[in-house]
Formats: sequence, C-alpha cells, structure tokens
Amino acid sequence: MGKSESNVLNRRLLRSYFSTIISISLVLFFIGMAGLLVLNARSVSNYFKENIKVSVILSVEADEEDASEFGEAIGDEPFIKHIDIISKEDGVEQMKQMLGEDFLEVFEVNPIPVSLELQVAADYIHTDSLARIELMLEEFSLVEDVVYQQSMVELLNSNLERIAMVIVIFVIFLMFISTVLINNTVRLNIYAKRFVIHTMRLVGATKFFISRPFLGQAFFQGLIAGLIADVYLLVILYVIRNEFNRLFTLLEPSALALLIGIVIVLGVVICVISTFIVVRSMVSLTKDQLYY
Repeated sequence: MGKSESNVLNRRLLRSYFSTIISISLVLFFIGMAGLLVLNARSVSNYFKENIKVSVILSVEADEEDASEFGEAIGDEPFIKHIDIISKEDGVEQMKQMLGEDFLEVFEVNPIPVSLELQVAADYIHTDSLARIELMLEEFSLVEDVVYQQSMVELLNSNLERIAMVIVIFVIFLMFISTVLINNTVRLNIYAKRFVIHTMRLVGATKFFISRPFLGQAFFQGLIAGLIADVYLLVILYVIRNEFNRLFTLLEPSALALLIGIVIVLGVVICVISTFIVVRSMVSLTKDQLYY
C-alpha cells in the first residue's frame, strides 16, 4: 500500500512538473514571437520603404548609353541602393499595360523617353530627403523630370510609426502578463509543497538550505521551458520559410540567434526569481497560515 501511494504521488509530482514546464514554455513562446517582431521590425520596415521607386525621366534625345553614363555618375551617391535603366522599348511595354495596345497610334514617333528607376535606401524615404534628392537630380541637364509617389511616402511613414508604437506597447504589456503568469505558475507549484517547507523549517533547516533545491529545480524548469519555446519558434520560422519565403529572407540570422538565447535566459531568470520570492514567503508562514 505504501509503495502504491508513493507511485501515485510520484506520478502526480511528475505531471505537475511537466505541466509547469509546458505552461511556462507557451508563455515564453509568445514572448519570443513578440521579440521576433521587435528585432526584425527595421528589416521589414526597410523592405516596404525600398519598394517605393523614384523615376528619373531623361530628355527625349537621350539614349540608353546616355542613361548608363548618368547612372554611373550618380551611382556612388549614398541614397542610391540600386538603379534600373528603362529603355524606350521597356517604357512602351509598360505604357501598353496601362493604356492598352493601341496607345501609340496617335503618335508618329515613339514619345516614351529613356528613364532610370532608382531604388532609394530606406533611410532616405522621407519627404524632406526625397525633396532634396529631387532638386539634386534636376540640376543635371539630361534630366527632364523626377517622379515619385509623395503621398505614398507620407502614408507609409505615418503607418509604420503607428505600427511601431503598437508593437512596443504590445511587447511591454506581454512582458508584464508573461511575468505574472509564470510567477503564478511557480507559486502554485511551490504552494503544493508548503507543508514540506514548513517541516524542513521545524527541524532547523536554514532559509538557504530550504530554497536551494527549489532554486535548482526552477533553473532546470526555466531552461527546459526556454528550449521548448525555441522549438516552437523554429517550427513557426520553418512554416514562414516554406509559405512566405520573401518574408523569411528579411529575418536576420544574428537577430534570430540572439532571440533564441534571450528566450532561454528569460525563462531561467523569471523562474529563479519567482521561485526565490515565493519560497522566502512560504518559509515565513505560520502553521495556521499554511491552510489559507
């Protein structure tokens, strides 16, 4: 009978141990997802910004060789990330897609000039920076006009600022909730052992002696929970790579490695600190307080 009761108790403790780990790992997983957003927010923001192109329309007399020389002349400017030369033939094809196949019938000669399509570095995608770039480019005699979507730039920047603010607030809120949830999970786990703690105190055990096994257990709980949470994250990243490959390429490997380490460290630190606080409070309980 005694052996049977001991087996039942061991199974309950084992279930409690693993349920605690799973609960903590899920919380750490959500922290990791929020961290993934924060660490890669700049890369994603730059991706959207650099999709806004600046078209430099050259004079009608200019040919592709002139465009190539002009591209080389401005290629070293810090705001230039990439330059594509749009020939007259390419320009005609683009116009056909917009206006229809027969739009050239009203012209005796091809009216579409050679142009350059500039991919501007993300740091320069602001209305004031683009205005200065426009003035600089228009100083070249070869340039007929500089065209970009100013309203789109303003809308994109304002939306990205709002999104960044929402993400920061969300992460702070999530960190608070996560800490509370992990603390409560640890508290419930230790509360179930309050009589063991009280017995150890009655036989003269010091607070450090009582806390030590619980802190060791908390360390491994946090470590295992952090590793499991990282597995969840890697599964999500695998799905992103297969389903949204372009989005996956924006994720920086160094940031991902840092995030994986942060999740593990957070799991250990929060578990150990919560356990230390809870055990210290349990040690101070009187016999009557153990039942409430």
